[in-house]
Amino acid sequence: MEKICVLGAGSWGSALAILLSKKGYPVSLYMRNKDQYESMTKTRENIKYLPGVIMPNNIEMTTDLKEAVDEAKIIVLGVASQGVRGLLKSIKDYVKDDQIIVNVAKGFEKGTNLRISEVVKQEIPNNHYVILSGPSHAEEVSKDMPTTVAVACEDMNIAEYVQDTFTNPKFRVYTNPDVIGVELGGALKNIIAFGAGICDGLGYGDNTKAALMTRGIREIGRLGMAMGASSSTFSGLSGIGDLIVTCTSMHSRNRRAGILIGKGKSLDETLDEIKMVVEGILTTEAAYKLSKEYNVDMPITNEIYKVLYGDNEVKESVINLMLRSKTHEMEEVAMDEN
Repeated sequence: MEKICVLGAGSWGSALAILLSKKGYPVSLYMRNKDQYESMTKTRENIKYLPGVIMPNNIEMTTDLKEAVDEAKIIVLGVASQGVRGLLKSIKDYVKDDQIIVNVAKGFEKGTNLRISEVVKQEIPNNHYVILSGPSHAEEVSKDMPTTVAVACEDMNIAEYVQDTFTNPKFRVYTNPDVIGVELGGALKNIIAFGAGICDGLGYGDNTKAALMTRGIREIGRLGMAMGASSSTFSGLSGIGDLIVTCTSMHSRNRRAGILIGKGKSLDETLDEIKMVVEGILTTEAAYKLSKEYNVDMPITNEIYKVLYGDNEVKESVINLMLRSKTHEMEEVAMDEN
């Protein structure tokens, strides 16, 4: 079986390395941190990110990028969004054109507001790019809990190849040709999950969260379609599916961060307590700017942006959302009927 390389030994990179190795693939798992490497090679466990989960012996751990990438059919980008470009610059001299890039990060590049596919296209333009996304907590995947995700690629033959590679009896993979939609669904739902956490931190109930999630997927879809995505993608795994799991689970860093903000913690205090990347915080800034660029109404995103980057109190933002100008639930349907 052909070698697969996973770049990044956080929770998700490690979980996917375990999944692939259990299918019999020789997996090279790259990590930058020497202390982590020494710990994981000694214990066969990712104590920081996936405690209690043993790494199979056919996962070869390494701190050598060239060694990791060499002869791998698939290269999995398992780092946070802000680390993708730097990682690509580090490996571009080693990557061959026939190697498939599979990205699992969910976010935008800070400053440029580019989707990860656009970053990859700039740095290694000759390789097939696939995005894997959906409702999939690493903690559950690593323990073989049934999970479904979607993979998207402009070339459906490549999407189906990756589908076959990752699919097992506990991990079902669907294909989708809508790269833009799958990327946007995975990134933008983190904003809504952060808002869901704020609601929990304020002590609000199920009514509030249901409203936030329902209206949230509507504004995700509006921006997505303005950027060229298919509306149906947002009713699928990488849209509403990922939104549900991220808004309701304590595995979600975005929700946990929102809970702390809702309870009155500062942003710095929140990040210090979470101790891992919270993609939704930077995604909020990118989505806010994109909504202005594409002239798309995103009231929830706007209010969360004001909480994070302005001086709004969270309760003030809730009032702003509740008392904004009255409108139809399905604006486009109402306009058609009029």
